[in-house]
Amino acid sequence: MMLETSALIAELCNSGRRVKLVKPYTVKLDGRAWTIPTGFVTDFASVPRIFWRIVPPWGRYFPAAVVHDYLYSIQDRPREAADKIFLLIMKALRIPCWRRYPMYLGVRWFGESFWREARR
Repeated sequence: MMLETSALIAELCNSGRRVKLVKPYTVKLDGRAWTIPTGFVTDFASVPRIFWRIVPPWGRYFPAAVVHDYLYSIQDRPREAADKIFLLIMKALRIPCWRRYPMYLGVRWFGESFWREARR
């Protein structure tokens, strides 16, 4: 798997938990590309605070999390496809199986409410 990313240039939002992109951010995986526009707001991985010691919301997997947040916001494909892209990017980033599959299962099991909220 071939993965390329541009530099993530963002500013911290007032909440201190989210960032807003100052420049577009691009992630390319095996010929597919996702460009997240300037102004997009992400919290990286939406991990409940109680689990932050095990899976912090930021880490090497942040490109996958940012693309996933964006795909949830634009909803141009089924939720299952957005979740699968999240998994594929983590695999390309060489996130170990013991971390990537629980994160993937987390979005599969608990992502529906975020998907519905983004639809509004």
